[in-house]
Amino acid sequence: SESKSEFGGAPPAPTSDDTPEVLNRALSNLSSRWKNWWVRGILTLAMIAFFFIIIYLGPMVLMMIVMCVQIKCFHEIITIGYNVYRSYELPWFRTLSWYFLLCVNYFFYGETVTDYFFTLVQREEPLRILSKYHRFISFALYLTGFCMFVLSLVKKHYRLQFYMFGWTHVTLLIVVTQSHLIIHNLFEGMIWFIVPISCVICNDIMAYMFGFFFGRTPLIKLSPKKTWEGFIGGFFATVLFGLLLSYLMSGYRCFTCPVEFNNDSNSFTVDCEPSELFQLQEYNIPLVIQSVIHWKTVRMYPFQIHSIALSTFASLIGPFGGFFASGFKRAFKIKDFANTIPGHGGIMDRFDCQYLMATFVNVYIASFIRGPNPSKLIQQLLALRPDQQVHIFNTLKRTLVVLFCNLVYPYV
Repeated sequence: SESKSEFGGAPPAPTSDDTPEVLNRALSNLSSRWKNWWVRGILTLAMIAFFFIIIYLGPMVLMMIVMCVQIKCFHEIITIGYNVYRSYELPWFRTLSWYFLLCVNYFFYGETVTDYFFTLVQREEPLRILSKYHRFISFALYLTGFCMFVLSLVKKHYRLQFYMFGWTHVTLLIVVTQSHLIIHNLFEGMIWFIVPISCVICNDIMAYMFGFFFGRTPLIKLSPKKTWEGFIGGFFATVLFGLLLSYLMSGYRCFTCPVEFNNDSNSFTVDCEPSELFQLQEYNIPLVIQSVIHWKTVRMYPFQIHSIALSTFASLIGPFGGFFASGFKRAFKIKDFANTIPGHGGIMDRFDCQYLMATFVNVYIASFIRGPNPSKLIQQLLALRPDQQVHIFNTLKRTLVVLFCNLVYPYV
């Protein structure tokens, strides 16, 4: 009863059928099951085609698309909260929600630009000043929003307003923080962006296909349509797909090189000498497998081994992001986050697994892939005062002389 009196109005109604009229007429003779299959299939192919187009347009366009997706996902989740509690006119709720989104994006994008494009920032005086005081400006912006929230508190809605304050911040944590990690993965090389996202897409499609044709055993109560057959079939299909896609992409520098700013051309470039991760190497095949396929060795890229870890996570752990979203929707008695994509729901319905995958990829790169970056170290050294540079030079010189003497005269 307390919950009813606190939150008031009924939950939003389930999302209505928003299938285009052309598809409705073309598929009118089919059962609802097959009609849904064709609608999802056609629009999935359209989304995959759009994905290929934005990949062709390059990393900067991809970054802008990620930001647009982030804003739309934030809008969908905030709108659910607004609709659930629409019987109350909470002062400044939507205004403050979008203001906090602006603050958090300013902080994260500023950190990213400073970290990855340090040379560009140092060349431009306004950017250099913003970079130097970036965290202080970010904190001041957030503090302004915090004070606005406190001033907006109304006596009869205290508890509800704090609920919505928490709703906004959890949404920022789920959506903005993880979309920021997607951009970090992108700057490490487009392959770290494309392969994980493609693995999640492949698993989603293949799990649906296996479940549609062979599904008999329910997987989890949160998603009654999910089956063990789809879950297992999607896993094996995704691992195989990840190996093939990684092999195809590892041979192209435009996919494997990190995004950097070139001072000479005054533009962003994706060109480098491929690391060992993207050079073909020969591996011995275990004896058990040798007896079956009659091969002793196999040539493959080291990245393909990492792709097994990525595709395994995408197919075994990634779906739990979808289960989490299903639980969230059931809690508020809605079918989808929105009706943006007919047959698929909202943008958040398509990216619930992607955000979890992005966090894993970022942690995986930091733990097993990324090492010291000489170019970033040089950039930081050039930003120091001359006397500090001389001090570091002398210290490095003494250390190298000692190392050289130990190598040449180890027993002296």
